[in-house]
Amino acid sequence: MSRLEFRPWTDGDDLALLQILGDPASPHAHQDRTMFRKDSNAPFSRALVATDQGVAVAAAVVFASTLHPTRLWLYVEVAREHRRTGLGTELVTRLRALVPRDQPAELKARYTVTAGTDAATAAGFCASLGMSEIQVARDVVVEPGGLALPLFDDDGLTLDDIGTGSVELTKLVVEFYNSIHGWDPANMTLGSAQKMLLDDNTGAQGVIVFRDRPKAKGGKILSFAISYTPARVDAPADVLLGWNPELSQDDSAEPIRGMLAMLAHQYPVKLEVDGSMVVLSSLIDVLVAAKHATVIATTHIVATA
Repeated sequence: MSRLEFRPWTDGDDLALLQILGDPASPHAHQDRTMFRKDSNAPFSRALVATDQGVAVAAAVVFASTLHPTRLWLYVEVAREHRRTGLGTELVTRLRALVPRDQPAELKARYTVTAGTDAATAAGFCASLGMSEIQVARDVVVEPGGLALPLFDDDGLTLDDIGTGSVELTKLVVEFYNSIHGWDPANMTLGSAQKMLLDDNTGAQGVIVFRDRPKAKGGKILSFAISYTPARVDAPADVLLGWNPELSQDDSAEPIRGMLAMLAHQYPVKLEVDGSMVVLSSLIDVLVAAKHATVIATTHIVATA
């Protein structure tokens, strides 16, 4: 590594690295690349670029998240011809030295496996940093016809449209999100829920909910589905399917199954499901086994502690 030099991220590095690294390997990698930026203290982030004879060949960043404040996110990319040389580890070592004491000491990262890709290098690199798996998330496409539609009742289960700006919905989204992130404690608030999941800028198109009885009769929301504009016109709709965390697993099973049946009644839908979503994840397992759903990507989330 004698030819290599290390410097902070500067304007233009994104284009320089794009020429060397090529397009991101996954949608998550595309999101993570947006974290490469000039150093900041609010929010905290530090990014380093490695150059070989003046040419950028690798970059790494650590950044803080107010939503998940117990660990710093880590993202590293190294040009293919410089991999397995210790360069990624050197970047992480240098970044760790830049983290002040008022920031978390633990790191987390993720890597995604899709059809035809090999994530062994990423997995090995994370393991070499002392990271172990804390969660697995799957991107799943659910096809029509796999589930029977729910039965509605004038005094029982009710389907309801609701606005993305609804306070009732926003509060439930906050409670749901925080409840399923015990593995990476979350601090979702009403404001962050609106900004990250419900605002027009997120692509949120509409929301449907199941209630235990009509709203006019005091019905409470059992499950909800937020649909988002897909990345491509011909792609399945992206959907966040959630439920009232006050429900037990047994009580949430039918509202979750029924909601998914409604969503995928005529057209395929895409969901992200992780191991904390026990009931939904088990349902997806059944649909995958029956070939009514396909896992298109698996993301492994790892952390140092």
